[in-house]
Amino acid sequence: MPAGPSRTRMDDLTVERVLRVVEAIPPGQVAAYGEIGAIVGVGPRLVGRILRTWGSGVPWWRVTSASGDHPLLARALPHWETEGIEVATHGRGCRMAHFGADLEELRERARPALAELDEA
Repeated sequence: MPAGPSRTRMDDLTVERVLRVVEAIPPGQVAAYGEIGAIVGVGPRLVGRILRTWGSGVPWWRVTSASGDHPLLARALPHWETEGIEVATHGRGCRMAHFGADLEELRERARPALAELDEA
């Protein structure tokens, strides 16, 4: 099936763009899959797939669901503890209102790394 408006082809550039945005999330903050996708121009599921396959070298523990839940919370906890991210009382993740990265600030932090890719 060809890539179209509702379906994004996962190419090397898309993978690298997602990874660079994840690298731009500040320590002690998290961003949702959909927020990263909005910056890159892909859907949240593709962001998750990219992180699952190629994300071991970036701070994957800073990426959560929109509600702050983390699918690998047990593995993320040591990183969260180091960075001061606290688990919410429900025990599935953190409070986005407290630890969520500002989306515009994240866009700005990621801009130089994404511009490098556009120039290459």
